[in-house]
Amino acid sequence: MNRRPRARAPLALALPALLAVAFLLLPLVGILARTEWAQLGTHLTSPAVTEALRLSLFVSFWALGLSLLLGVPLAWLLARVSFPGKVLVRSLVMLPMVLPPTVGGVALLLGFGRRGLLGPWLEDTFGIVLPFHTSGAVVAATFVAMPFLVISLEGALRGLRPSYEETAASLGASPVRVFFTVTLPMAAPGLIAGAALTWARALGEFGATITFAGNLPGATQTLPLQVYLLLQDEPAAATSVSLLLLAIAMVVLIALRGRWTGGATADREGGRDSKARKGSRDSGDSRHSGDSGGSRDSGDSRDSGDPQDEHSSEGSPDTVDTRGSQGTAAAQGSDGTAAPESLPWAVGPKSADERNDPARTPAVPRPVEPGAEPSEPYSLHADLTGFTRFILEAPPGTTIAVVGPNGAGKTTLLRALLGLTDRAHAVLHLGDTDVSALPPHRRGVAWVPQSGALFPHLSALGNTVYGLRAHGISRTAARTSAQMWLDRLGVGPLAQRRPAQLSGGQAQRVALARALAVRPRLLLLDEPLAALDQTTRARVRHTLRGHLAGFGGVCLIVTHDPVEAVSLADRVLVLDEGRAVQYAPPVEVTRHPRSPWVARMLGRNAWSGTTTEQGLELFGGGRLIVAEPLPAGREALAIIGPEAVSVHRERPGGSPRNVWPGTVREITASGSRLRVLIGSAEAPDLVAEITPAAAVDLGLAEGVNVWTSVKATEAELVAV
Repeated sequence: MNRRPRARAPLALALPALLAVAFLLLPLVGILARTEWAQLGTHLTSPAVTEALRLSLFVSFWALGLSLLLGVPLAWLLARVSFPGKVLVRSLVMLPMVLPPTVGGVALLLGFGRRGLLGPWLEDTFGIVLPFHTSGAVVAATFVAMPFLVISLEGALRGLRPSYEETAASLGASPVRVFFTVTLPMAAPGLIAGAALTWARALGEFGATITFAGNLPGATQTLPLQVYLLLQDEPAAATSVSLLLLAIAMVVLIALRGRWTGGATADREGGRDSKARKGSRDSGDSRHSGDSGGSRDSGDSRDSGDPQDEHSSEGSPDTVDTRGSQGTAAAQGSDGTAAPESLPWAVGPKSADERNDPARTPAVPRPVEPGAEPSEPYSLHADLTGFTRFILEAPPGTTIAVVGPNGAGKTTLLRALLGLTDRAHAVLHLGDTDVSALPPHRRGVAWVPQSGALFPHLSALGNTVYGLRAHGISRTAARTSAQMWLDRLGVGPLAQRRPAQLSGGQAQRVALARALAVRPRLLLLDEPLAALDQTTRARVRHTLRGHLAGFGGVCLIVTHDPVEAVSLADRVLVLDEGRAVQYAPPVEVTRHPRSPWVARMLGRNAWSGTTTEQGLELFGGGRLIVAEPLPAGREALAIIGPEAVSVHRERPGGSPRNVWPGTVREITASGSRLRVLIGSAEAPDLVAEITPAAAVDLGLAEGVNVWTSVKATEAELVAV
């Protein structure tokens, strides 16, 4: 085994560092050297010491309890909420750590003493007198110790990705439930470390206690104060008690191993994700029959006959309407009214006042009981404003692939539908219900982020149960339903595994099962297959396509993969700078892309320009002649397939009407063919696709001068 050579510290740094260690170590060695070991037991069991120890434990644990009660919400506030004066509040939290303890005691006297700001009111109203009382010792210890808990937990919370909490909210969990079931368990290392340090600091508090609470035996005389008294009369006993406090402090610090800063939580969390992806056991996926199959199916042919395959070029690109023959989303009874009991999302119980005035309280959706199939489809209508600006309508059962360049507004769209961003606002109707004013956990919108965001402290079954329990389903029924969904997606045998024990493909299927189990009205998938390798991606894509086929709501999938867009979606929504550039069936988008980014994603050449009588005046300079020009004076996009580009070493003659000189810039392999990038001073960069044999015949290499040609019939103009 090759071992990494140890780095040798420069002497100029090593010597001061060793002196610092010696400086910190020498006093501790002094305590050990001066301890009378033979009398240690006698000193520590004396009545005064045992009474002080009992009081110290009482005070320190009460201080820990108060710190947890007050400090945990404060840490969450500092880590998660932006508000005016936040820097001042954080400085206030840290102040007791740098304030001399005696000064802290004086401040407590002036605040809570009998002549302080609050002390007289406490005494007159409740009969509470804090100074020179055990409760005063608790207050003093809490004042100096609570900052350790707040700082440690805040660091742990800041290290957690918000996607876990946002995903929990999308599954129907209220903010308080998310805090106690997701946030705190994931921040547990930071919480435990902060609590241990808080307790140890409270146990050793001296200055604030003696100043504020006094030094009364049996009431406020804790161990540190006992040490102070023993130093005057019994130095040997003071040394023995000091050794006890030193041992307690060292045990706490060694047990924490430096985790009190909160950074370890984020590192451990990142480690889980990396382990789940690194060395993933994707070979195990092949055991599940649901993973077999190709990456495409005949479902694309469904789009060919839709009379609304493409908007008119004169229409506004900001209005996306997918209403079709499938009709409205509201299931109706024989009297023409909606039948809420038949819905997969049913209205929860209401009081008599709410039943008489339904407008008073918005409907709270909840899943149906396990085993029941969705009986009610849900349409989508969203009017988006802000950075993302367009109207989106879709009938039930529609799967929409959302594509576009980075910064186009894809994630903003999803977060606006969830109600999680201020960049854009969505007036959102799901079926007949306006959910725009509802918080994320009451919208019936489930979100699967790119990472999956499986809760690392829960098993695969626990993750899938989570949303069902949040909606009030009984524990037994929720576990039955969750296991059913895991079985459907081929990961039932992995129900007891934690996320770190799952491969990338398995984790994505568990995340999908968790979202589908709550039977949402709207399903949002943010690049669900991006983290998978090609083989696993094909299997999971096949599984996902099968389950989306039976989904009664609307599903939006953000993707950068053209294969996913074509194989999974009924429609493709192309975004650019927050606007809808194109909305059409996948086949139409593939044949006639209206976005340069989409064209390049599909491997096509895309040139922008202004139409002329013969073709296109290119924005970057040059002209393109086409066989079927558009009316002059309009912005358009020229789409040229790389296979339509001919490459020559000499200027070609004959029929080509578009000929440009250029230089080979790059040659890359694409399957059994080569893609040649050619730059020219007379036209934008052009990609040609040729065979390896043709490249050899032409003697192509980077830097070689060539000529390119495109027939007028091979270039297509699309109005934008």
